[in-house]
Amino acid sequence: MGSAQENEVVRLVNARRAKKKGCRALKHHRQLHRAARGHSTDMAENNYFSNTSRDGRTFTDRIREAGFTGGTRFAENIGKGQRTPAAVVQSWMDASGTKAAVLNCKLTFIGVGAVEDSSGAYYWTQDFAAR
Repeated sequence: MGSAQENEVVRLVNARRAKKKGCRALKHHRQLHRAARGHSTDMAENNYFSNTSRDGRTFTDRIREAGFTGGTRFAENIGKGQRTPAAVVQSWMDASGTKAAVLNCKLTFIGVGAVEDSSGAYYWTQDFAAR
């Protein structure tokens, strides 16, 4: 569904979740992928770094606009500058707030977006949801 880099993030996140008792693998979801890729693209093209879009939309707004319906909870992690999927996943695991989203066993779906800006910096977004 995603690029090789995006799919590797999903694999690495699921490997981290597998170490936590009772935490099932996340399923890569098309609408979440669309929301995450869109947000990474927007940040890369408009040179900002925030969970809130420049027009004020939240990750929940973007997930719903991408067509994801019926969600009971949502989360988003973003990263900028990490060159590899392993590096961005490690950065998320090193921070308590982003680590909590990765290891939240109530979340069941994921979408990942990785976009390179004109200077070669990567913008990463991972969106999570539960149904």
